[in-house]
Amino acid sequence: MHIQEEISERHVLSLTVSNEAGILARIAGLFTARGYNIDSLTVADITPDHAISRITIVTSGPPKVIDQIIAQLERLVPVHKVTDLTDNGPFVERELALVKVAGTGENRIEALRLADVFRAKVVDTTIESFIFEITGTTDKIDNFVGLMRQIGLVEVGRTGVVGLIRGKESN
Repeated sequence: MHIQEEISERHVLSLTVSNEAGILARIAGLFTARGYNIDSLTVADITPDHAISRITIVTSGPPKVIDQIIAQLERLVPVHKVTDLTDNGPFVERELALVKVAGTGENRIEALRLADVFRAKVVDTTIESFIFEITGTTDKIDNFVGLMRQIGLVEVGRTGVVGLIRGKESN
């Protein structure tokens, strides 16, 4: 008998929730209690009256686990809607990072050249370092950080992924 391992897939989930105290802790607790990992989590208020927030969660797992996560999230009372952006058709996702790089001489020139290639913007500079701002997909930011690590990476701060469905449809 051959047991086939299920392939883990990356999914971007978008939740609209009531802005209630403790909702983020409840959602994180749901993941923790079941041993699911959160790769990225962002939260933003999306209504003028501050009543609703959008939470974007990036997680990975086999399709059955992702379906379980979605079903369990949908059962939480302050959750209005859960959308799996990954399975819902074309969507745009972006992440922002601040990347501090130290370097002088050739390393400094190379850091600026790579920043230009990646369309990273210099937001702070000293004689011995830069802080770059870069937006894009997680892969783009990972690649930029990896290259800067070879030059003199000091520190990285990342926002996490946000995503929206393309076109007129809402999530």
